[in-house]
Amino acid sequence: MISNNDVVKYFESQKSPLPMNFIAQSVLHMDTIIAAINPRATEEVIRGVLRAAKKSLSVVIFELALSEMSISGGYTGYTPAKFAETCKSAAEKEKWFAYALHADHLTVKKGTDEEMEVVKEEIAARVDAGFSGYAIDTSFLFNREADTVQGQLNEIISKGLILFDFLKNKLGDIPYGLEGEVGEIGITEFTTVEEASYYVKTLVENGVNIDYLAIANGSKHGVNVDADGNVVPQLGINVKRTVEIVNSLQELGINTRIAQHGITGTPVDVIASTFPHGSIAKGNIGTHWQRLVYSVLEEYEPYLYAKMRNWVLSEYEEPGVDEHKIFAKSSKYAWKEFFYEVKQISSKAKEKILLKAEQDMIDFIQALKMENTATSCYKYMKENDFISKY
Repeated sequence: MISNNDVVKYFESQKSPLPMNFIAQSVLHMDTIIAAINPRATEEVIRGVLRAAKKSLSVVIFELALSEMSISGGYTGYTPAKFAETCKSAAEKEKWFAYALHADHLTVKKGTDEEMEVVKEEIAARVDAGFSGYAIDTSFLFNREADTVQGQLNEIISKGLILFDFLKNKLGDIPYGLEGEVGEIGITEFTTVEEASYYVKTLVENGVNIDYLAIANGSKHGVNVDADGNVVPQLGINVKRTVEIVNSLQELGINTRIAQHGITGTPVDVIASTFPHGSIAKGNIGTHWQRLVYSVLEEYEPYLYAKMRNWVLSEYEEPGVDEHKIFAKSSKYAWKEFFYEVKQISSKAKEKILLKAEQDMIDFIQALKMENTATSCYKYMKENDFISKY
């Protein structure tokens, strides 16, 4: 019999990030979506998320994409090592180590030999930093001129397999989670059941079992705002197609679930009431936390906020485009430019960010039905004799 005390004692003790596949496997038969948090701004966001997760005995995933975090700092200023250390620091302060560290969108856009080598170097840097999940994204290589699904996905799969194999050789027997992407996020054409099934099935046939599959199902990264800067709700996720894809994979005997990208902008009550919990098993939430930090900076650090906003509007000016829309679209690029200034904000501002992140995460945990997922993960690890090893 597993008690809450057992779970708390285990996840309060310092440890490396949880292998993401442990999380995925432990909730396979639960109607839950694990939040994948993209905290591109401050450590206080991470602390607030962990504090809420601890109160609800939940596991969580922290992630940044290749564009955001790279050997050279991406557009956030984070290197893989720096991001891993920030998550570890937050976990030590909150005494909650029930998290995985995920390398999101390891993206290949052209598939040239030079680009593939760059991505391999980035993967190696994440392995060295202790990341426990990896998303190989070759979806840009979809061939729209081919007449067959096999032809359309040929480059996606062949280049993907090279990177999956490289990762396997780097990690050896160390367990880790995997995500693949067959449909480019943000495009208007929905991923078909045939495309998704062929992609995952072919990976399995080549010895690659992905925990999560990213598809084009109507979502997009970032948010849309109106003329006053308010977020326009995103309601375009195709739930029917999403469920059809998971059902098709299950009929093939494959346990891969959907990673839902682009949740920011979807009202929390819509997530709770209409998302197919369990079919979608990983939910990426990024821009929400960026907007949260900016709202606090505007109130508590108005001079810094004005500097950041003016820099964005100056650097990314678009003739005829409202400044609210410009800032909503391009404010993410200010984090690297002001990386160290943001770290020096007042203790009051930091505490406000922490408290707001905690409260918002509590709402997300309820909407995603994440409560007690740390208990499920602990049980899975105990049953498979992983507790003493991790």
